[in-house]
Amino acid sequence: MMFSHDRNDFGPDFVFGVAMAAHQIEGGQTDGRGASIWDSFAATPGNIKNAENGVVACDHYNRWAEDLDLIRDGGFDAYRFSFSWPRLIPEGTGASNEAGFDFYDRLIDGMLQRNIKPLATLYHWDLPSALQDKGGWMNRDTTRAFADYATQITRRFGDRLATTATLNEPWCITILSHFLGIHAPGYRDIRAASRAMHHVLLAHGLGIDAMRAEGGKDLGIVVNMEKCEPLTQSPQDAAAAELGDAIFNQFFLDGALKGRYPKLVTDRIAQYLPANWQDDLKQISPPVDWIGLNYYTRSLYQSDPTVPVFPFTQSRGPLEKNDLGWETYPQALTEFLKRASDRYPGLPIYVTENGMSESDDGKRIEFFDKHFAAIRDAQKQGVDVRGYMAWTLIDNFEWAEGYSAKFGIVAMDPITRDRTPKGSYQAFQTMLHK
Repeated sequence: MMFSHDRNDFGPDFVFGVAMAAHQIEGGQTDGRGASIWDSFAATPGNIKNAENGVVACDHYNRWAEDLDLIRDGGFDAYRFSFSWPRLIPEGTGASNEAGFDFYDRLIDGMLQRNIKPLATLYHWDLPSALQDKGGWMNRDTTRAFADYATQITRRFGDRLATTATLNEPWCITILSHFLGIHAPGYRDIRAASRAMHHVLLAHGLGIDAMRAEGGKDLGIVVNMEKCEPLTQSPQDAAAAELGDAIFNQFFLDGALKGRYPKLVTDRIAQYLPANWQDDLKQISPPVDWIGLNYYTRSLYQSDPTVPVFPFTQSRGPLEKNDLGWETYPQALTEFLKRASDRYPGLPIYVTENGMSESDDGKRIEFFDKHFAAIRDAQKQGVDVRGYMAWTLIDNFEWAEGYSAKFGIVAMDPITRDRTPKGSYQAFQTMLHK
């Protein structure tokens, strides 16, 4: 089974790549890497399905060359990867770990030798535990530590990186991890979440300025979008969906790109935000060069006045779902691309993650193909979409789902860690080699 699209459909400079994240794939924890919040979160009973962890993960730390060969041989132009903060600066601040820097030198040089564009992310959720001990993203000092980390990354690697994103999915860093408690550090506290929401954006702004000061170029931020629709046609459910959209799809982009937060959200969380948060709005929104959108699914919202702060509940609808219960809803990708283009004009957009956890690889191929069509629809409406990064290359440690979720276009043997390309990898290979 193959895709119905040709790579030439998207334009001559369109970039196809794969995305992976450090903690989910690297392992290699014996080179001086410090502990991260995901190490302790996974070591705590009940947090991860099957009590699994990322200690070895995909062993990308040792098998990176094999993985880069897979990316190259698949016809991909780019690898969207993340740096591990605790690998580079084990305590989050202070002394650096030269062995960690050497690893990323090898990885980046390996990409360039294979004509793969390195698309870097500074922070994909693995906060050094030493910073969490001091409050993590609830502590304003973490934003300055992040800026120092961004400076070191740019000094060492900046001239070899095609693009650099400050953050991956601030909604997950904050709401999912500090309010819903599903991801590390596992808080269920509106004050913790609100402070984290503001501080991660302050870290973004300080990080952009720090990289610019070192000559960093092609800098952006990556956010995740989820279609928010009312469960019924009632005005109450419509208002719930509007609030959900403001939290999920507006707060972080409006903060980073417009220097403002949606009033629908601040009306509810102002008392929990840091004192004088308004004074930071200019700092959180320096100019960037591009936007990255991650998109997977939609949620249906139902008003529930008994729920404090955000008075709604969420559910999934009747559409085809992946094995995590997420609906396939590709038309919303077109909508989000057009919305971002209209709301933040002049900024190129990358689809930085999109994929399907599914044991039936034929369904995965159909999923990708439908989202390619959604991108083409956006391009026909004048949206400047520059690239698409499939999530993900290899079945890996999928956070709270452990190894049970299978987003990869390449399978991994859980014992030997050997890689086996799936039909979806071959579909990309056929499309991208045309």
